[in-house]
Amino acid sequence: MRMDECGHGGALDLMRARFPQAPEPWVDLSTGINPWPYPLDSPQPETLQRLPTATAMAACRDVMAETFGAPAECILPIPGSELLIRLLPTLLRPRRGTRVAITRPTFADHAEVWRASGCQVIETSDPLNVLASTDLVVLCNPNNPDGRVWNPGRLEAARTALAAKGGWLVVDEAYADVRPDLSLAAGGGRAGLIILRSFGKFFGLPGLRLGALIAPRETLETVRQCLGVWSVSGPALAAGAQAYRDSGWQQETRHRLATARVRLDAVLNAASLRVVGGVDLFRFVEVDDANSIWHRLAGCGISVRRFDWGRNRLRIGLPPDTDAEARLAQALLAC
Repeated sequence: MRMDECGHGGALDLMRARFPQAPEPWVDLSTGINPWPYPLDSPQPETLQRLPTATAMAACRDVMAETFGAPAECILPIPGSELLIRLLPTLLRPRRGTRVAITRPTFADHAEVWRASGCQVIETSDPLNVLASTDLVVLCNPNNPDGRVWNPGRLEAARTALAAKGGWLVVDEAYADVRPDLSLAAGGGRAGLIILRSFGKFFGLPGLRLGALIAPRETLETVRQCLGVWSVSGPALAAGAQAYRDSGWQQETRHRLATARVRLDAVLNAASLRVVGGVDLFRFVEVDDANSIWHRLAGCGISVRRFDWGRNRLRIGLPPDTDAEARLAQALLAC
């Protein structure tokens, strides 16, 4: 199995095929997704039997706006942020050869799609340090996989500089529900700023395919025309409206994730894995031989995330229960 065959993590079908002797059930720690999903009500029949309505779209958008602290008129619910990541080069129509600064390391799709569009991608540890020589900056805040963060004030200064020359700051806030203090959503709609939000990671429901685009109105209209009238399913809109409205669950979940992260750090430290980053949904660790540990964990029915670019780095998500935590601890001590 090549290191990129499992893509973004979560591909347990491929892992089972590669390691058929591994014990069941598998423990999937390869994603940065909350293992304790939001307790949704059962879908109402009308959300399945009828096309999504403009009213349902507006209801979901308005609750998103309240949660994010963003202007409602600058938010568009979308069918997952990954789709918009792939569409952005087409929608923004950069000139061939446009210089795009992107964090390294980060979510690999960002560099992939801009490079495929004919742009000159500059991968750097801090893309805000090369504003003078770039037209577009893409970063995740908090960053995936290492958990680095950028101060919102510094990001706003970068947006101002880029907008002044017709450029863009694209901020992927897929993990901002864990750190809402980092979000630029309150400035949604400002020139040169595009924000992507993900529903599935924090709420633990990635299969619903829901997210949000926060951007200037003309950009939102371009995206609406591209995606069409019924881009987000009725059940996803209803789920988003319910979950984003539940501020109590969100506060309790942040506490639960932080507590679980402390327990996971203890397991990793006991096995001499050095935690060098991450957020409360995943940990970024340094090891001597990531590929060897990845294989040994897989043989124990535990999937974690490895990287082509980092032979001594792994990303490990939160175990969903004490049994999974114990299995991870035992497997790591055997590595």
